Amino acid sequence: MSDNAPILLTGASQRLGLHCVRRFLEAGQPLIISYRQERPEVDELRQLGVQCVQADFATEQGVLNFIAHIQTLTTTLRAIIHNASLWLAEDGSDANAFTQMLNVHLIAPYLINNHCAPLLMQSAHADIIHITDDVIRKGSAKRIAYSASKAGLDNLTLSFAARFAPHIKVNSLAPALIMLHPDDDDDYRRRATAKSVMGTVPGPDVIYQSLRYLLDTPYVTGTTLTVNGGRHLK
Repeated sequence: MSDNAPILLTGASQRLGLHCVRRFLEAGQPLIISYRQERPEVDELRQLGVQCVQADFATEQGVLNFIAHIQTLTTTLRAIIHNASLWLAEDGSDANAFTQMLNVHLIAPYLINNHCAPLLMQSAHADIIHITDDVIRKGSAKRIAYSASKAGLDNLTLSFAARFAPHIKVNSLAPALIMLHPDDDDDYRRRATAKSVMGTVPGPDVIYQSLRYLLDTPYVTGTTLTVNGGRHLK
């Protein structure tokens, strides 16, 4: 079994995913990532030795094509971290946006986990981590489809944890307000930070630290680690 197998991290070309890739590289961890669109950061990661695979998870065939590519790149995986995410506006008049978000948040992890489990079994230690969203706690009147698809991903954690134990640990990470966008104004920042008892925007390293904990701890599976600054206490 391999002790230096790559981690597969989906949706890793920007923001939280990109930060975590850089931190894993600092720790000497080999990586395979997925990305949806070409951007300068992807070229940067290639130069650093990351295997970068373009993928469209909005369709089942796109997911299957990605899996086939992964299987040509490696015979083993240390972990799969499902960070790929999609948010689309929804007006409820049809299911197009819902279907795409279901594909990205549910169908892709479902297929990738099942097809790539043999690769994880070749590693001395193996993990699957689903990155969901703090919105799963109570739903969202404005983002019904997004919330439901992320809640489904959280439920996949329980089922896969039971199926793959004891060799593969399966957990979820549910964050809220980790980073601001460059165009977020002061009023938005005040309203957003007021939703948690910590009252801060922590930055992306809290996600890397949380991933590191889930990867390193030997006795946690089927669990959702909430990283929300205490929003549930308000």
